[in-house]
Amino acid sequence: MSRDLQHELHAYLELAAQTLDLPLDPQHLEGLAVQLTPAVKALIAEATDAHDATVPVPYTVARETLDEQTGIHTTIYAACTARIGTDVPHDAPAALLAAQLRASQPDVIATNVASPTYLGLSVQPQSLFAWTCWLNRLNVSVTEGAVTMRDNAAYATATVGDVAVELEGLEVPMLLVDESAARLMGLLAETDQASA
Repeated sequence: MSRDLQHELHAYLELAAQTLDLPLDPQHLEGLAVQLTPAVKALIAEATDAHDATVPVPYTVARETLDEQTGIHTTIYAACTARIGTDVPHDAPAALLAAQLRASQPDVIATNVASPTYLGLSVQPQSLFAWTCWLNRLNVSVTEGAVTMRDNAAYATATVGDVAVELEGLEVPMLLVDESAARLMGLLAETDQASA
């Protein structure tokens, strides 16, 4: 590293000398590069340490349980519960999709992988736009009856590749209180009554 740093430093010093029209010959530049290398290494190490001290460490505390009677392995992360059948391989399409969604989407509350091609997905979108994104991502058509409401959740089914996905949107009915806004966003299908 020191040799590479010396060469790089020498090139920058040479460029600076030419730009500023300094009367330095190649021996002077090489001597400067050799003398400044330790100081530059210390500055780089200091900057790296400061960066490492301020960057959050990506880790989560997980609690794992195994229910041998039902054959379900449960992992509880800070804000998400992941369930997978003990007979389902971790590289099955549904397990891979569940892991991908958990890692990339903060809305995911729970995943339930009961078979290699089935995923139960519970999300809690923070806005109508977020709910629309979920429906679009899972290719749920917004026709009458495609999305059903029950209690304080919305439900839909979709297929992603070879995986059947049962989507549960927690607290979505609260987001859909303004029906006209929901219809404009395409979240509710037009009915004969609404068009009359």
